[in-house]
Amino acid sequence: MKNSIENISLAGEKVLLRVDFNVPLNAEFEITDDSRMRAAIPTIEKILKDGGSVIIMSHLGRPKEGPEDKFSLKHLVKHLSELLNTDVQFAYDCIGDEAVEKAAALQAGQVLLLENLRFYKEETKGDRDFTKKLAALGTFYVNDAFGTAHRAHASTAIIAEFFPGKKAFGFVMGQEVANAIKVMANPERPFTAIVGGAKVSDKILIVENLLSIANNIIIGGGMAYTFFKAQGGTIGNSLCEDERLDTCLEILQKAKEKGVNIYLPMDSTIADKFAPDANTQNCESNSIPDGWMGLDIGQKAAADFKEVVLNSKTILWNGPMGVFEMEAFENGTKTIAEAVATATESGAFSLIGGGDSAAAVYKFDFENQVSYVSTGGGALLEYFEGKELPGIAAINA
Repeated sequence: MKNSIENISLAGEKVLLRVDFNVPLNAEFEITDDSRMRAAIPTIEKILKDGGSVIIMSHLGRPKEGPEDKFSLKHLVKHLSELLNTDVQFAYDCIGDEAVEKAAALQAGQVLLLENLRFYKEETKGDRDFTKKLAALGTFYVNDAFGTAHRAHASTAIIAEFFPGKKAFGFVMGQEVANAIKVMANPERPFTAIVGGAKVSDKILIVENLLSIANNIIIGGGMAYTFFKAQGGTIGNSLCEDERLDTCLEILQKAKEKGVNIYLPMDSTIADKFAPDANTQNCESNSIPDGWMGLDIGQKAAADFKEVVLNSKTILWNGPMGVFEMEAFENGTKTIAEAVATATESGAFSLIGGGDSAAAVYKFDFENQVSYVSTGGGALLEYFEGKELPGIAAINA
């Protein structure tokens, strides 16, 4: 990838490294999924091996009014030290005196983690004065936070302006973009996109963009019922966006004109309430009785979708097939995960598009049996919608 740290020596540089350490913590502040931290380790190790030092910037959660203990990056110091096999220093602020002093004293081979950037509202506002103070801490800027590349925040886009000729992408960013390009620009065919989730409105732009690229588009999750209602079906209490009915008909018409196969789940696992202990039955998706709702694709749909996936050479998966967090409604998503893993084993390229799809792959233990699991749900989605991501544009400028 152009502008990657791979081809740059960072010896003697104090590298300001933006990562995405927005990891889930339990009530005891223990990390329950460290995949985003592990993803950034090769970038950090490359800088240290070159003879540089690393000043790490990240956000964690969505703090409302300044510092909150539950969103402090201090909870990550011990685990990060273990992953890097070195003592990671910590500054209890990202721009205050302590940050300035510790950054100034940092020696080659040392690592400093700054406190949560979002403890300052100026971070998300892209404030220039705040950005200038951050930039003053280092001599070289590296962005490895693909998960926030779609945000024009101080640390993800604005800061790059302060480092003309001394800015680059980390390895995570490089892999994310390379894999996305592999799917969007030159996919081996047949190319199947699996799109799920609750709302048509969340996925409308990606589906419209995929109509020009994919051979097959599988639609599952709550968004499928808006398609069925648009075609005159009855969907009971299932999720539906009535204002998107015409949009669904337009998508189906465009697909027909372009020769793209759209697969909707012909049957569903339906429930009489949104709960793990609900009464369930299998039912045709376009004739769901009143008082019932579709919470997963049915057995026939799962088999149909599986067959399409197994005959594919390129697979993009973004969004679950149902409420997979509840055991009663996990079968559709699990079947898709198994099919994607099997197709990958047979030589297909599979990209799992972050968010709930990544969570599903981890839940069912298939993360090592697919080609690539993206760390950036929203960013990847916007990339596939054809939008320019500020975090990428800032490095390439």
